[in-house]
Amino acid sequence: MAKQKEAKSSIQVIERMMSLLGALSRHNSPVNLKQLASETRLHPSTAHRILAVMVDNRLVDRIEPGTYRLGIRLLELGSLVKSRISVRQEALPYMQGLHQELGETINLSVRHDDEVVYIERTSGSNSMMRVVQIIGARAPLHITAVGKIFLAEDGAEKCAEYARRTGLPRYTDNTLTDADTLSKELEKIRRLGYAFDNEEAEKGVSCIGAGIYNDDGRLVAGLSVSAPSDRLNKTWAAQVRQTAEKISRALGHQRQQLRES
Repeated sequence: MAKQKEAKSSIQVIERMMSLLGALSRHNSPVNLKQLASETRLHPSTAHRILAVMVDNRLVDRIEPGTYRLGIRLLELGSLVKSRISVRQEALPYMQGLHQELGETINLSVRHDDEVVYIERTSGSNSMMRVVQIIGARAPLHITAVGKIFLAEDGAEKCAEYARRTGLPRYTDNTLTDADTLSKELEKIRRLGYAFDNEEAEKGVSCIGAGIYNDDGRLVAGLSVSAPSDRLNKTWAAQVRQTAEKISRALGHQRQQLRES
């Protein structure tokens, strides 16, 4: 019985500590003890006692007697968590779920200079998808759905620079090799939040892609579904984008940021 009471008391202290951290996080400037006690519905003496322990552990900084703000230790811990987050690790469970829903190859890719690089894929053992989806393979930005997402994120000026720099080489009859046509396509992508590859990289293969954003709101990767063109359903775009948003949230991206992206 005594151990149960002790455990309950410890949990209660942790809950109160989290409540105080939550209250501090809602303020941009230091907060006094009276306000913190009011917001957390804690007795001032209780709040003061818990804050003192948090100050000792650098989770909270005491600016002056009775005034507090979030501590530098939280920044250190946050940086450590961020450094250990792997886009691939976070994305893989969602990729597998989308693969089960659609039954087609799901790709994860990142940007390297003027190309996308495929870093993960999920597909059935009977997949007929060819070399472009092999992990480590590269493809120019303008011929892939995810590549277009990155170009759209760059904005019109940088996209024009990409077109001049690369010359927009043709890979199939459907490749967008005209800068103005590509620019119009990218404007549409910015509005929709997803992109299509209509047999632009490989004849007979189409793709739908959406962007993945990190906690800073930066586009760090792209999610895509690839399939033979006669099997790919363009209504899958909503599922691809929703899955990309779930991965973004797993990386710390906020819902409001997602709506603005």
